[in-house]
Amino acid sequence: MATTASPAPAQVRGQITCLIADDHPVIVEALTLVLKGYGLLGHARQGHEALAMIEEERPALAILDLHMPGMSGIEVARQAAESTPATAVILYTAEAEIALVREALAAGVRGYVLKGAPLPDITRALEMVAAGDLYVDPALVAALHRGEESARPKLTAREHEILVLLADGLSYDEMGRQLAISSETARTHVRKAVEKLGARTRPHALAIALRESLIT
Repeated sequence: MATTASPAPAQVRGQITCLIADDHPVIVEALTLVLKGYGLLGHARQGHEALAMIEEERPALAILDLHMPGMSGIEVARQAAESTPATAVILYTAEAEIALVREALAAGVRGYVLKGAPLPDITRALEMVAAGDLYVDPALVAALHRGEESARPKLTAREHEILVLLADGLSYDEMGRQLAISSETARTHVRKAVEKLGARTRPHALAIALRESLIT
């Protein structure tokens, strides 16, 4: 869906502006203390209210709970990314499931912080996201990388050999002679490797394999 350009985030006497969305008063109170020095514009208790505030106030940062009445923090982030892209969303949540982290990042969330994180980590997350960087709680980073590795396509040893030879520019006949297989078998291995990599063409398959360090 096309969107019009949004004005820059609001500023209060040069401060970075922000809002909080959480339906637990204790969390709101704790975050309010953490946000001293920022321009706190207010807080919401449910998802639709949070989205309305983001679109009206256009804060630089929006710190949202994941589970809120009416609309989840991820859905708020997804809609805000279209209507108010200048606002950076940080999820502050107890949920540590990697699938949720991936979904949040895909929705445009710029920070993912676990409740119970040390104060310096929360402060660092705010600073990094405000500076335009991405922040994921250190407790989740290793698991996130492991998940990315496990999601990589699994090529057989023969498919790996075939891709290396393809990258070297060999024809099917030349591959067959080098590997002592028929050219048709070589063609089949290439086709299977292309399919596993989700590629459209052989050059696209090579680009994916090189990007993912499946061949060097």
